[in-house]
Amino acid sequence: MPSLDIVSKINFAELDNAINNAKKAVMARFDFRGSHTEIEIVKEGEKKQPGIKLTADDEGKMKGLKEMFESACLKRGLHVRSFEWGEVEPALAGKVKCQAKIKNGIEQEQAKAIVKMIKDTKLKVQASIQGDEIRLSGKQIDDLQSIMTMLQKSVELPLQFVNMKRD
Repeated sequence: MPSLDIVSKINFAELDNAINNAKKAVMARFDFRGSHTEIEIVKEGEKKQPGIKLTADDEGKMKGLKEMFESACLKRGLHVRSFEWGEVEPALAGKVKCQAKIKNGIEQEQAKAIVKMIKDTKLKVQASIQGDEIRLSGKQIDDLQSIMTMLQKSVELPLQFVNMKRD
């Protein structure tokens, strides 16, 4: 019986590469010369999930910094929907800051909604939630592939399909 796992994970090595590429792009731009900009990963704490912190001189530079970071992410194969951006807030010394949460894993409510969407297709597949991923199995591989295309078009999360087993 063919099966696969539906996950939503981010590759932190590629994220680090994207941050370094964005920093290089900032140093190369003329309008950012002499300005104080930062991009850094905020590590996981006790209750905090990992995130990205951007700091810039003003809101215009913050917008440009965010665009350069998202462009670097796309070039490294990271989906822009993996980040949930917060509001731009004032920081010390007249600067502004913005933080983004990294979406890593499928939350329980979203997983339930995905399973309901799969069951509503009336295809002969079974979906079960296993932690922060969904196991999908069916009699025909074509059914699994049609579910994959349907989910890629309709779900807001960046999904990956891993551990595909054909019997």
